[in-house]
Amino acid sequence: MTPPAPLHGLRVLDLATLFAGPLAATLLGDFGAEVIKVEHPAKPDPSRGHGPAKDGVGLWWKHLGRNKRTLTLDLSRPAGRELLLRLAADTDVVVENFRPGTLEKWGLGWEELSAANPSLVLARVTGFGQFGPYSRRPGFGTLAEAMSGFAAVTGEPDGPPTLPPFGLADTVAALATAYAVMTALAGRDRTGRGQVVDTALIETMLAVLGPQITWYDQLGHVQARTGNRSANNAPRNLYRTRDGRWVAVSTSAQSVATRVVTLVGRPDFADRDWFATGAGRAAHAGELDAAVGSWIAARDQAEVVAAFEKAEAAVAPVYDIRDVLADEQYRALGTVAEVPDEELGTVKMQNVLFRLSATPGAIRWAGRPHGADTDAVLRELGVPAARIGELRAEGVL
Repeated sequence: MTPPAPLHGLRVLDLATLFAGPLAATLLGDFGAEVIKVEHPAKPDPSRGHGPAKDGVGLWWKHLGRNKRTLTLDLSRPAGRELLLRLAADTDVVVENFRPGTLEKWGLGWEELSAANPSLVLARVTGFGQFGPYSRRPGFGTLAEAMSGFAAVTGEPDGPPTLPPFGLADTVAALATAYAVMTALAGRDRTGRGQVVDTALIETMLAVLGPQITWYDQLGHVQARTGNRSANNAPRNLYRTRDGRWVAVSTSAQSVATRVVTLVGRPDFADRDWFATGAGRAAHAGELDAAVGSWIAARDQAEVVAAFEKAEAAVAPVYDIRDVLADEQYRALGTVAEVPDEELGTVKMQNVLFRLSATPGAIRWAGRPHGADTDAVLRELGVPAARIGELRAEGVL
């Protein structure tokens, strides 16, 4: 028999929208948590209309909404508040990302939720945190990418700061929030009491940028933009191949750097004093890039990759999504899942984030239509069918 997923029996209410909060709930659902997505009856999660769509069906939502049941509920109305509190009484985790004070305005703040369920964990995800002078500002991942210092160190030395072309800060915050939720649940196992998780995108994005604070504190050092080069080692760059494609080369270890310069016909570099340290090699990145780049430019991408692999030097082809789907390593790992879907037939998407040998996660279904499970969820709560009809007529559902 297939063992139950590790988070089987855990219930999560996802009240959040765009993107960090919902993705944190998705990560929990991937490993067996029952996730109920709560959306406004007339204003669904904007991710349903974000990005490309097929036959009017938003594709981003298919990924973000996977493994979630969908419930419509107007939380600003007394009847909606009462139903949410009833759901929370039998729930382990609530995830929300409204501006601070919004849940409190509706009578659904920590005081009310914890009174309904003292063991509840409330995960609050915002741009700037629950307190402080910026806490009530609108917060999006782009702002965190700017204010954390990420944009300042990204891009060419003589170019402008650069933002990522995808939701980097939201994804980092989602991973942090999922981890924080599991940490809070572990604490609950010891104390029996729930607590509040306060995730700020500006902090989680700052956390992935390495020791910049320590460098500045101890040395006054401010990291500069270096493009695809590194200030800590070389050669490290993207290089164009003869067939117009690209490869990435990394030499964080000196032994690998020695193999690379030997492969490209410049073993003499390894005998120079400056080659012995990463910083020394970085100071001579121009010379190293010229040697490596010219060797790579004379060969097709497949030949370059094969030669580097034979030499046990670190290289990777630069992929777009078409290459990812065709790659044998991704196929071996099962990185791409084909998920059945009632609207689109099947949908391909990234599989669960990691593999567990004994209790693996799984994608059970893709994102469901807006409010598709409203009646079922409320019937399970004990709400009579007639009352459900009344609530729908009143605009609560």
